[in-house]
Amino acid sequence: MMRVSRLVGAISIIWFLFSPFSIHLANEQEPSETRQTSMMVKYIQYEWYMLRWGSDEIVCRIFTDHEGLPTVNEASIYCGTELATEWSISPPCKTYMENDKEVVQCPGLYLLLFSEMEKEREVIIDLPHPTAWINLDGCSPSPPENRCLEIPSLLINGEEPLTDQKIIAVQGTIAGEPFYCEGDTCLVPLKVTTLQGVTVEFWVDSSYGDSSEKFTAQIRVIDTGVAAEPDGGGWYVDVISSQWLGAPLASCAGIWDAFPSVGTPPRWLATPDDFQLLATDDPLYYLAGRIISQGLVDVSECASGGILPNGYADACGLEKAHPIVEDWQNQFDQRIIEVAKETGIPAQLMKNLFAQESQFWPGEFRVKDEFGLGQITDMGADSIFLWNPEFFNSFCPLVLSEDACNNGYLGLQLKDQAILRGALALQARADCPDCPTGVDLSNTNFSVSLFANTLQANCSQVSRTIYTATELMSGSIATYEDLWRFTIANYHVGPGCVSYAIHQAWENSGILTWEEVKTYFTDPCKSAVPYVEKITQ
Repeated sequence: MMRVSRLVGAISIIWFLFSPFSIHLANEQEPSETRQTSMMVKYIQYEWYMLRWGSDEIVCRIFTDHEGLPTVNEASIYCGTELATEWSISPPCKTYMENDKEVVQCPGLYLLLFSEMEKEREVIIDLPHPTAWINLDGCSPSPPENRCLEIPSLLINGEEPLTDQKIIAVQGTIAGEPFYCEGDTCLVPLKVTTLQGVTVEFWVDSSYGDSSEKFTAQIRVIDTGVAAEPDGGGWYVDVISSQWLGAPLASCAGIWDAFPSVGTPPRWLATPDDFQLLATDDPLYYLAGRIISQGLVDVSECASGGILPNGYADACGLEKAHPIVEDWQNQFDQRIIEVAKETGIPAQLMKNLFAQESQFWPGEFRVKDEFGLGQITDMGADSIFLWNPEFFNSFCPLVLSEDACNNGYLGLQLKDQAILRGALALQARADCPDCPTGVDLSNTNFSVSLFANTLQANCSQVSRTIYTATELMSGSIATYEDLWRFTIANYHVGPGCVSYAIHQAWENSGILTWEEVKTYFTDPCKSAVPYVEKITQ
């Protein structure tokens, strides 16, 4: 992964990070008013004297609202920086004998707790705002087809978190036409749309006197073109929104604001219900070579021992190892489908990528310091922490303190970033010299999930690339399938290569199709083209 254009990729990442762009789908606005209330809170006020040793002169007073000594910052507020610094560096008292007498020497300043007093103060509390959620009424479409026998209505429900308040109205626009409903529920009739769908903007009004933020959704209703029958006909209905409560969206559709293909997706973007439908019987020469090198197959009849100097099996070795090769490349299929259903990343896409990246050998493959079935690199670990905040927020506290993680990946010190990347590699790395097969397959389950989250991070990175090139959302100028092709290329050769090709294609033709963009890959990046096309066949 990302073996090309590492320097360009790193520069590109920095450029992306500081460009003015939000990858969140909904064009959300701040609520119309700030909701606040106040309450009186009791607390203990501690009064401290700062005194000078020897004279016991009181040089200042410090007030705190917590147990324990004041901090240096608190001391600076009340006493000034000079005294606070002097106190902070004052050494402990020294005791020694002089002329048979005990002498105590205490230089500098010390603190004395003088009083404790119970007090009250007013605290301003931010209250939660109302929100709105959308679903369909009259149909519960299931992916991937999302087919309804009848055109449903859009159901919008308002939610007021304050118990003494209520939602009094739901309103918005659909394809520019306004709608308004009293109460906390609204049914909006849908109509057949174009392939691009229509935009819905919606919000709710509260008896508190304010409104929720404005949310958006993209809705597409397409006639299947099949006569209405019990098992056919009807309409394909797709909804993309941060407020959607229906079946999970196709992965990255929300990031790109892009509808998947109408109806059944192409095979390489499919997730079958039965893991046996993922089964393959590919002649994987490197995998056969690893199996032979671990002594898992008898190749005594092969003249060269069944393996070539580069570690790959020869024809004889592959033939002998064939039964194990077939079983091995299919042993992860059930886990791949589980992760696909958890994350929305297509199962067939993951399997195709694993075949290209590692030939399903989770140990070290071809290049050092790449790990897991997806052969993730150090730069790949950077990408997932930078571009997949949900993964960062779940993984970081397992390794570093919660306070450190609260600052985000870029807020970590460089050494802590390195520790986090190392922990990630440790979790996914499978090399095990003492294991019978040479790899520890117990880490593979994590490796599959990690890979899916890494692809989601690459989806976000591609979305940012397209926005910086066009100032448009990805789904408005590229198809869902081509956005996946850009993402696969981004994973393989890095964001520098993909960014250059996308910018050049847009500047020269104003078209962002894979067929157009792939012509602009520079020589160091051209390996992306056959790589993507093998995976998407």
